[in-house]
Amino acid sequence: MLKVDVEKSLKAFHLNTRFECESSGVIALFGRSGSGKTSIVNMLAGLLTPERGEVVVKDRVLFDSSKGINVPPQERRLGYVFQEDRLFPHLTVRRNLLYGWKRAPKTERRIQLEQVVEMLGIEALLERHPGKLSGGEKQRVALGRALLANPSLLLMDEPLAALDQARKEDVLPFIERLRDEFDVPIIYVSHSMEEIVRLADTMVLISDGRVEAVGAVDDVMGRLDLRPLTGRYEAGAVLSARVSSHDNEFALTELEFGGGTLRIPLLDVPTGTLLRLRIRARDVSLALTPPADISIQNVFKATIVAIGSETGPQIDLRLEAGGAAVWARITKRALMSLKLEPGREIYAMVKAIAVDRHSLGRVTGPDRFLSGE
Repeated sequence: MLKVDVEKSLKAFHLNTRFECESSGVIALFGRSGSGKTSIVNMLAGLLTPERGEVVVKDRVLFDSSKGINVPPQERRLGYVFQEDRLFPHLTVRRNLLYGWKRAPKTERRIQLEQVVEMLGIEALLERHPGKLSGGEKQRVALGRALLANPSLLLMDEPLAALDQARKEDVLPFIERLRDEFDVPIIYVSHSMEEIVRLADTMVLISDGRVEAVGAVDDVMGRLDLRPLTGRYEAGAVLSARVSSHDNEFALTELEFGGGTLRIPLLDVPTGTLLRLRIRARDVSLALTPPADISIQNVFKATIVAIGSETGPQIDLRLEAGGAAVWARITKRALMSLKLEPGREIYAMVKAIAVDRHSLGRVTGPDRFLSGE
């Protein structure tokens, strides 16, 4: 288990955070800038000392104010990937990679240089210096250096924030492989919902130094009461679906989920692949009767199970489609004119091109997934 129960005053900001979860897979710390995410990670790493509390990683106590325990950072056996690469500029890529590996106890060097070089595709970079690398290449090397320290837990603090979208798409598959192939639990800090949905198993939602919710990503994203914190613009449903067929003529892939069939732009993945995907509430329209003669490719029957209480002109509705939760955002005028209420059966409509491809992932286990693109 991972247990964090810490308190710290930082100038005018007071952090009082407590959560427990399984120390496996990817645990995402999500919240707005200034919510305390980086401070929590720094306390895990030992770079910031809590005034009170306890930090336990896999039954190993790293900090306990009541017992006077405060393990030094270099003895915590945690890897850290920062927002900026922080590579040693005077060392080659090879020597940067081996820096942490040489400091790991010989008996615990289960991850080797050759494995990491192959996974990250950086063999051609080994004799270069960091100044000769692109931003994406630097982050791949930083990932490798942290992994070669053979840590019991890997900390990633906004590792993609300094990269543009194209470079992010280059690095994300390597983070997915790291997650799936090395069995090292990861604390992943981000304010990008796309990254969280694509990578994480568990979400810890943080606001003003406090934990507001802990749970599976789809559960936390599905809670109406957390919409002010998870973000109304990005709000939506996280669904599991299986690739059933490909339509090469029209460049579409068909997915089967609890509520029926979804068609999305063509994916290069085998049939039978289990995917996790996000459909934003703003991309779902509703009809009382089966729509006909429309361009929208995805229409499925659903039941309204909850209606939000937003004060503005729009409102969110939670739908259930064959056991799958789906969200729709409509105007209050539409809500009134259609006389929508909980228990009402309706038809949900989603454009094929509306499915969020940046957060699309493939399930590799009960709760894990990697890119399907």
